[in-house]
Amino acid sequence: MNNTALYIIRFIVLILVQVAICNNINFLGYINPYIYIIFIFLYPIRDTRLTLLLVSFLLGVLIDLFSDSGGVHAAASVVLAYARPLALKNSFGMLYEHQTIKFSKTDLGNLITYIIIATTLHHLVLFSLEIFNISSIILILKKTLFSGIFTIILSTLIIILFSRNKT
Repeated sequence: MNNTALYIIRFIVLILVQVAICNNINFLGYINPYIYIIFIFLYPIRDTRLTLLLVSFLLGVLIDLFSDSGGVHAAASVVLAYARPLALKNSFGMLYEHQTIKFSKTDLGNLITYIIIATTLHHLVLFSLEIFNISSIILILKKTLFSGIFTIILSTLIIILFSRNKT
């Protein structure tokens, strides 16, 4: 199977898992994983940035349609896709400069740093737009922290299980 088919399958599977399973998890009102952002994490680095922005917007809009959330996932996904080069550069340094990052072969510490930076940014934008009230900054930070931790753990486990080389 070629790479395009694998990306399409990953896109569809992550949407289905997010909508069918993860959207139904709401532990203590703060913990809700958003694993669909794994698609943006693992999107090929050499592809054009415009393509990533458009695919991220489509991903966010589809999640919004199924979640009835009014566009907050689309906005957060586009912000994440736009800021992705900065997160990659901060996490991988010269590997990103030379565009030689292979997520299946990278150091686990760099990968986790990248996931933490990207997830925190995504969740901060998502919950800021969802709550949209500056007086609720503590609630925004709580939801970002708790959902972020759960998303980081799940994302790391999924990436390790499905993308890493078995050596």
